[in-house]
Amino acid sequence: VGKPQGRDPFLDTLSGHTLAVTSLAFSRDGTCIVSGSKDKLAKIWNAATGAEVHTLTGHSATVYWVAFSPDGKRVVSASWDGFVKIWDVE
Repeated sequence: VGKPQGRDPFLDTLSGHTLAVTSLAFSRDGTCIVSGSKDKLAKIWNAATGAEVHTLTGHSATVYWVAFSPDGKRVVSASWDGFVKIWDVE
């Protein structure tokens, strides 16, 4: 994969986490992104606009892993707090 000729490949910056981002995943259909962070939050973003769609709160330590379910209706997050949480994001 190389740089597309004649244009800058950079698309957007997603701002919202207050500490380092530790994990990212695209939804299967490519419409959303989920991120996990040292700020103890998982966030869901609109991949086309970069807008924050949901903030998932409930972990008491770094969220180090996030993923969408295959149908895109749930997100799973794992944290250094020792818990795995399943979120309904439909």
